[in-house]
Amino acid sequence: MGQYKKLWYTLMCVLTLTFALLGYLGVEVYRQAPPFPEQYVSASGQTVMTKDDILKGQSAWQSTGGMELGSVLGHGAYQAPDWTADFLHRELVAWLDLTAQAEHGKKFDDLDVAQKATIQARLKQEYREQSGVDASGNVKLSDTRVKAIAQVSQYYVDLYGDKAELNQTRESFAMKTNTLPDEQARKHLANFFFWTAWSASANRPDSVATYTNNWPHEPLIDNVPTTENVMWSLASIVFLLAGVGFLVWGYHFMRSHDDEPKVPESDPLSKVVLTPSQKALWKYAALTVILFIVQILLGGLVAHYTVEGQTFFGIELSQILPYSLARTWHLQSALFWIATGFLTAGLFVAPIINGGKDPKFQALGVNLLYIALFIVVAGSYAGNFTSIVLNKLSGSANFWFGHQGYEYLDLGRFWQILLYVGFLLWLFLMLRCTVSAFKNGGDKNLLAIFVASIVGVGMFYGPGLFYGEHTTLAVMEYWRWWVVHLWVEGFFEVFATAALAFIFYNLGLVSYKSATVASLVAGSLFLVGGVPGTFHHLYFSGTTTPIMAAGASFSALEVVPLILLGHEAYEHWSHQHAAPWMKRLRWPLMSFVAVAFWNMLGAGVFGFLINPPISLFYLQGLNTTAVHAHAALFGVYGFLALGFVLMVGCYIKPHYTYDEKQMSWGFWLMNAGLVGMIISSLLPIGVYQAAASITHGLWYARSEAFMQQGHLEALRWLRTLSDLVFIGGACLFAWQVIKMSISKDKAA
Repeated sequence: MGQYKKLWYTLMCVLTLTFALLGYLGVEVYRQAPPFPEQYVSASGQTVMTKDDILKGQSAWQSTGGMELGSVLGHGAYQAPDWTADFLHRELVAWLDLTAQAEHGKKFDDLDVAQKATIQARLKQEYREQSGVDASGNVKLSDTRVKAIAQVSQYYVDLYGDKAELNQTRESFAMKTNTLPDEQARKHLANFFFWTAWSASANRPDSVATYTNNWPHEPLIDNVPTTENVMWSLASIVFLLAGVGFLVWGYHFMRSHDDEPKVPESDPLSKVVLTPSQKALWKYAALTVILFIVQILLGGLVAHYTVEGQTFFGIELSQILPYSLARTWHLQSALFWIATGFLTAGLFVAPIINGGKDPKFQALGVNLLYIALFIVVAGSYAGNFTSIVLNKLSGSANFWFGHQGYEYLDLGRFWQILLYVGFLLWLFLMLRCTVSAFKNGGDKNLLAIFVASIVGVGMFYGPGLFYGEHTTLAVMEYWRWWVVHLWVEGFFEVFATAALAFIFYNLGLVSYKSATVASLVAGSLFLVGGVPGTFHHLYFSGTTTPIMAAGASFSALEVVPLILLGHEAYEHWSHQHAAPWMKRLRWPLMSFVAVAFWNMLGAGVFGFLINPPISLFYLQGLNTTAVHAHAALFGVYGFLALGFVLMVGCYIKPHYTYDEKQMSWGFWLMNAGLVGMIISSLLPIGVYQAAASITHGLWYARSEAFMQQGHLEALRWLRTLSDLVFIGGACLFAWQVIKMSISKDKAA
């Protein structure tokens, strides 16, 4: 450890404490997850539905695309309703009307103020306080509620079928006709939606809050933010301000002020003789940008489906490529191409660490990994299509080979395991190059943090395998966010920092000490907030106050290191002027500049917009979440992957020169298109929805009546211009990478 001992101890302490907290509170998630009651029974003792009915409904929901068609408990797609909030509100309204009709012979809206107040007080009491699980594991429901459930359930049975009266509604929700052809499966699906609504309306035992911490906002039964919600939201703001203050002080008083080395007169990496495994990376670069283009074209189709729910400019597409499938492939393609870009960077750097040579069969391993990626992509896409479009998979067969139903982990479990095997193969290829380098003399601290980061990238996709087909949603979300948040926002960030530090050191742009210190400090800063900050996704998924407290507090700290990224962006930009030969690396460096900008804005500003519990209580499931997702996922990890691929291309095809004009247009069009998507459509729609959610409830902000208003539809049409700008820029960028990949340039 030497002179970096304190930094290593800090990093180890951060990892130990944060993972201990993540694990300890994970036990709390398991203990406090909303239960699946054995039975729901009527007051007269008749069985309304069983646990098995609900679990079959969960499987049916997964086979339709799950979170890719509407959302459940706030997580999922934004076009159709949040089924939890929608079912709950419809059930409450039905109960009010049934009660008013039985007692006064009128609809609820026709009653006077006093009559309404009396009935609504009984509504709140029955739903919040009288629908708990008894000692036998059952929940007793009033006869009125049983009738309300049956009435609402029939609506979902018809909606997911082919009833002609709901054709316009299906178009508004971007649902294909006969989304779920089997009527019994549709009935089970309605049972599952009811269970999520029950968990969002029934108080926990010995608590005044529901299993979902009173989410969603529903004034009819006083589902409003809890006291703890408000307190920890205020605390998160205090932690953010304190973190920023201490970081600024530490940055100026504790950072090293050593002079950076004199930049070499020629590119040191250009003198490295390429190994067979490095030469094989041209096809990885091509695959990265091909999947990138597929992803953004699908994204444009998904965006268009929000205005024409079943057609593309009049062309009937929904029966062969419905919204749920297009969105599935859109998100899965993003994971595939971004991961491929990161794997490419690692495989290029590994032989350099190994002294400029490949271990035995390294090139074979690289080629096998490439084939494995193709198999996973093709197989998972075929499974998604078979499940959603052909409706040929159901139950366990769907979960294993079709569609798991969960965002970013949509691929069937079989394909998910194969993908994990691919990551482990990449890790093996990396370690066999890097571990042997520890035997050489000299300081190995930078190598150690780089190796630690590749272990994190290779291993931490695994927690996505820790839930099953019928795992309750709170537990599933715990493990899903280990992948979507911790793996990506934690270990990908550390890997990117360490990889760039290693590359810039070998280029002679930064000193070894600066590269090492930057990697160790960044690792601690990213992980101290990023590991327990995972809990901010679980506020309302069926967890308790400790989860909210940890998520709010630590997710605020995630924003802290992003404050100083302007300095990092300037350093990346200035590197291109450090020496004449650095001009070749201009576009990789400009991509890294974009990463710093979007990390600050997309991950920092837009991320904190929805992170405090009080904010997310009203904004979860709205287009404000999509603002953060687009700006952070592409702006940060997308540009990182593109930057890595462009940099690798500069060395595997050293005589190929990227077209300056096309690269410039491509770069700025992508950034302009991303800004345009946000300011012309996603953000203003999200603001309108937020006002509706705060005033009336989430059910209204996601309803057909609200979302199909003329001005909101006009904003979604307006987004088409920004999408075209973005797609145009991406195609220019991708074309340059493809030309590089297939060029006849023979590297020495």
